Amino acid sequence: MKPLLDMVYPRNCIGCGVSSPEPFRYICWECWADSARVEAPFCSVCGDPVAGAVDHEYTCYTCSNDIPVYEKARSVVRYSGAVSEALRQLKYHAGLWAAPDLAAMMKTCFDAEFSGIAFDFVVPVPLFRLRRRERGFNQSEILARELAKQIGCKTEPGVLRRIKPTATQTNLTAPQRLSNVKNAFKFRREEKLAGKNILLVDDVMTTGATVNACAKALKKGGAASVYVLTAARG
Repeated sequence: MKPLLDMVYPRNCIGCGVSSPEPFRYICWECWADSARVEAPFCSVCGDPVAGAVDHEYTCYTCSNDIPVYEKARSVVRYSGAVSEALRQLKYHAGLWAAPDLAAMMKTCFDAEFSGIAFDFVVPVPLFRLRRRERGFNQSEILARELAKQIGCKTEPGVLRRIKPTATQTNLTAPQRLSNVKNAFKFRREEKLAGKNILLVDDVMTTGATVNACAKALKKGGAASVYVLTAARG
């Protein structure tokens, strides 16, 4: 079926335009290889890369001073190149076709960082109801569902909701981001959260304020642990 669809609707790499890209459906080897992977050395908690040689477990200054509520966070690549373009197409242009590729990349990170953890379900970072209505979908929920299929786990988007119409975090400073998402999330269905290990999924992580606020709400609802996985690191 896929070869037939490729004949009718030709695929091109979103990064360089090459026809019928591999290994992903819309990103070729060259563009994937050129992506700035988030690799060690990085903070053992938030996953933020550090410059230079570090031959021991490292915790960044921010996490040392204010330990996040989540157990640890990891991202696949820096927010640049073909992957960032795929994320922009997904988020701002309803490019749902990009989600399987992005989820496949996230699975490579999942296998490396989280494969030994028995997760009960995958939870996306939620959108406020009016924002979701305007956009028509939640890009993080799309990614969470695709990733859950690939790792053989259930999704439970209904256990967390955003109760405040927060401003976009894009142009905010770190303190402003913390203030912006403070008390913005609330847990639901406490009976489903109690004692559960949760994988929280978002498209991009920058300072970690949003995922930390989500983790706080999930743990308030009884979750035993919250780990974070995002496609990109801002």
